[in-house]
Amino acid sequence: MTVATQAPPRTQSLFRPVLALMGGRTLAFAATFFIPVVLARAFDPVLFGTYKQLFLIYSTVYLIAQAGMASSLYYFLPRVPQNAGHYVANSLFFLGATGLAGFGALLLMGPKLGHWLNNADLPHYVFWIGLYLFLMMLSATLEIVLISRGRYLWASTSYALFEFARAAASILPVLIFRDLDGLLKGLVMVACLRAGMTLFYFRTEFRDTFHLDKPLLISQLAYTLPFAVSILVEILQGSLPQYVVAYLSSPATFAIFAVGCLSVPLVEVAASPTCDVMMVRMQESLAAGHLRSVLELWHNTTGKLALLFFPLAALMVVVAREIIVLLFTAKYVASIPVFMAWSMTIPFAVLQVDGVLRVFAQTRLLLALNVMRLVIIAGLIQWSLSRFSMVGPVFVILLATFAFKAGALFRMKRLLEVSGGDLLPWRNLAGLLGASVAAAAVAFAIKSQLNVPLFPRLLIACTAHIVTYLLLVWCFDLLSASERMAIEDWTRRARGYASGVPITERDKVPGQCAELPE
Repeated sequence: MTVATQAPPRTQSLFRPVLALMGGRTLAFAATFFIPVVLARAFDPVLFGTYKQLFLIYSTVYLIAQAGMASSLYYFLPRVPQNAGHYVANSLFFLGATGLAGFGALLLMGPKLGHWLNNADLPHYVFWIGLYLFLMMLSATLEIVLISRGRYLWASTSYALFEFARAAASILPVLIFRDLDGLLKGLVMVACLRAGMTLFYFRTEFRDTFHLDKPLLISQLAYTLPFAVSILVEILQGSLPQYVVAYLSSPATFAIFAVGCLSVPLVEVAASPTCDVMMVRMQESLAAGHLRSVLELWHNTTGKLALLFFPLAALMVVVAREIIVLLFTAKYVASIPVFMAWSMTIPFAVLQVDGVLRVFAQTRLLLALNVMRLVIIAGLIQWSLSRFSMVGPVFVILLATFAFKAGALFRMKRLLEVSGGDLLPWRNLAGLLGASVAAAAVAFAIKSQLNVPLFPRLLIACTAHIVTYLLLVWCFDLLSASERMAIEDWTRRARGYASGVPITERDKVPGQCAELPE
């Protein structure tokens, strides 16, 4: 009876928890975005390259060592809440064991890692990065457990607070001591505090059920390990270019490549929650037998992401020099061509094909596509580096990503039972792409005539690009009916408040703000 009364609130609102999680993620990105910016200024390129190599190793081992065990709680906790304590304890045991194994492996492999990555200083820091890895593995399930138990605000707050603490621990010791040892020791202290809080919360939350259960552990492993192969392939294809560049170049050169592969936080903040919402609604439509609604959701999601990501990519190409020099100083001007090429990965985020394939349970196809992507990258990465220098690996990543998306779209045609012409909103995408390129051309023309410092030039170019793009989108009717009506309603409300006469429900045009199609 208790379960029945508690179930509805967990599913009443989808957007409220998504917005709560987006809020925490946005704050976290705001805090951590400046870590490499500060370190690039405080360290010379060799030491900054060493920092980048250490955390490339850490992130690779951290993701592989989880083997999907942490994320498996998304499946088990909602399904069998009475065994939540056992599942969490099992995951904690597994992650602690693999974290300890990763720590030991890093200690043993330290000298070889230094040799492989052409960095004799790397083994000096391996102990601290290994200890940080072990402590972070112990707390890898914290936000997952909070989300699985419906505590979205707690999860968002926890994520944001930890990232702020991580940013402080990364930046303050460097500003004071100007070395990498202080940074790593500060991170270990933060990770130790986080691990302690995680253990305290789990023990308080689950009490007597917080202990190992071998039969349940076996069921978790049976669910998790098949997906570990797919995770491994995805991690390898994502990190292989950086390892190859590190292997074939010096730490200073690797730092230039790493700076050029700067991620724009807005992409992850917008794409991930949007894909989650899309998948949930597609599942609802499939359950109701409405395949056409799934296609409409796909078109709607793709159009909305294109509206944001097409102009963002074009703008990043235009202001690449200003962004790199302003954030990382003139020491990294060689990163500018890499960043311009890397910005071309942003439009691919418009096509959230992974989400659609997961909705249709096409996990084997996802694995095959990831293997294909890995083969392309592994086969061409060294040749591209020798032929096109540091821009070459980015070209290979773009080619592999294109092949992945194309293969997924080909399969989606059959899943959605449509032709190639109906698979995507081609007219809308072409219009948004044209508007983005035209706006970028205007911004570049204006920027090239300016003789002002970097920051004002960046602001003027961004303003010109955004204003031109919005005018083109509005004048050429590239917005959906719901988007246009929402903007008109917002504008009318803003004018009303500015004039001191707020618009009420009775002042609206009949039917203007009736339930709009999502």
